[in-house]
Amino acid sequence: MIAKWLLTDARLVLLNDPTRGIDVGTKQEIYALLRQLTDSGKGIVFYSTDYAELIGCCDRVVILYEGRIVRELAGDELTERNIVTAALNLPEKEITLGEATG
Repeated sequence: MIAKWLLTDARLVLLNDPTRGIDVGTKQEIYALLRQLTDSGKGIVFYSTDYAELIGCCDRVVILYEGRIVRELAGDELTERNIVTAALNLPEKEITLGEATG
């Protein structure tokens, strides 16, 4: 299905869970294709429920909560913990037990 849309030579590609239900080998091929597209100047925006996919494929992740952007992650900030924290709209700094009772 992705190949069909790539034939349109769009400058921006929107994907929704592009590798859901696909075997590991095919996932790797899709990831390589996505990287080739970005290297050639194309933009890719995709939604994914797979945190590892977001971390491994994305240069930047924007997290929405109740229809608004709550956090943008890039570089070293792009971790599963930060994605989950932002997705649940929790404070960036983890509150430890000592701080909560202190």
